[in-house]
Amino acid sequence: MYDKDPVRATPPAHLEGWFAEETAVPLPQYIDAERDRWIERHIPRSIGQESPLELPALHYEVQDQITPLRTPVVPGHRRVVGETTETAAVPLRRPDRVRTLAAIPCFNEEVAIGSVVLKARSHVDEVLVIDDGCMDSTAKVARDAGATVISHGTRRGKGQGIKSALRYAVDRNYDCLVLMDGDGQHNPAEIPLLVEPIQAGTADLVIGFRTFDQMPFYRRFGRAVLDLASSNGSAITDSQCGFRALNRKTMESMLGTLKKDDFSTESEMLRIAQEKHLRIGETPINCRYGDFDTSTKNPVSHGLEVLGSLFWLAVEKRPLLNIGLPGLVTMLIGIFLLLRFLQGFSETGLVAVEQGMLASLFLIPGTVALVLGLALALISRTRE
Repeated sequence: MYDKDPVRATPPAHLEGWFAEETAVPLPQYIDAERDRWIERHIPRSIGQESPLELPALHYEVQDQITPLRTPVVPGHRRVVGETTETAAVPLRRPDRVRTLAAIPCFNEEVAIGSVVLKARSHVDEVLVIDDGCMDSTAKVARDAGATVISHGTRRGKGQGIKSALRYAVDRNYDCLVLMDGDGQHNPAEIPLLVEPIQAGTADLVIGFRTFDQMPFYRRFGRAVLDLASSNGSAITDSQCGFRALNRKTMESMLGTLKKDDFSTESEMLRIAQEKHLRIGETPINCRYGDFDTSTKNPVSHGLEVLGSLFWLAVEKRPLLNIGLPGLVTMLIGIFLLLRFLQGFSETGLVAVEQGMLASLFLIPGTVALVLGLALALISRTRE
C-alpha cells in the first residue's frame, strides 16, 4: 500500500483523484515519553547516519586446554582470544630424556640376544646389534626382537663392532651410546644407572663397576692384572667392563681415534679418555656368571690378548719412553757386567762363563731395544 519510502507515500491508483498532492505519513507516536527520549538518543534519524551506540570490545583470556587445536604454548603463558601464534616465536623445550642408543656387538650369541634386546628396548630409543660374522641365528633372533642389525659378513673383532656402533650413533645424532655384551651377563634394567650421570652432565664416560664377589676366582686375578696395566695412574677400578655409556663428546673423540679391533678396545677407550681429559665415572652394576655365562672368549686368551695389545699401544704412543729408555737401562747393566767379566779375566786369567752369559743377556736385548725405540720414534715423528 505504501511506496518504498517509509515516510512519504502516494495514494493508490483507484484513489488518485481524491488527493491533489502527496501526503506525509507521520512516525508512530509512543505514549511512553521515556522510551521516546531513549530512541531519540540512540536511533539514527536518517539512513546511513552512524549510530552513537557502541559496545565495548570484549577481552577474554583462556587456557590452552580450551583450544587444543591451536598451536601449543609453554606453560605459564596465557593467550588472548584472537592472538595468533607462530612457530618461530614459541620457545622449544628440550626433552628431559636424552636420545639413547644401546649397541651390542655379537658373535654367536643366539641363546641370550633375544631377551637382552627385548629388555633393553624399554630403556633406550633404539637397540643396535652388530653381527660380527655370526654363524648361528643371532642376527635373525635380534631382528625378531626388534633390534636394528648391522652385519660385518666376517669376524672382524669386538673393536670393529664398537667402531660401527660409534659411527652409527654419531651419524644419527644420538646423545648417548650404551655399550653392552649380548651374552646375558649385563642386566639391561641397569641402563638408566649408566645414563643418569650422562644426562646430569657430570660424566663423559661411565663404566659399570663389578665387585669381586660377583666374579669367579680366575676372573678376579685376570681383572686385577688388566686393571693395573690399563689404569695408567687413574682411579678406575674396573677397566675391562664392557657395560658403559658415552656422551656425544666422547663418541666423537673415540670415533677417529680407536685403532685396536680386538678385546683391548675397552682399555684403549680408557686411555684415550684420560689423554683427552674426559670426565670418567663408575656405577655399580650386577654381572651374571656361572651357568648363564655364554661368553665365547676364553679368559686366559682374552687376558693375554689384552696385555699384548696394551703393550703395543704403549710402544706406538711413546716408543722412546716405553722401549728406548728401558733398553738403555738394560744395556748399561749389560755393559757393567761385561766390564766386571773383563776385569776378572785380566786378574785371574780365568773365563767366568756364567758372568759372561749374564752380561750378554742384558747387553744384547738392551741394545736392540734402544735402537728399536729410536727407529720407532723417528717413524712416528715422520708421520706427524
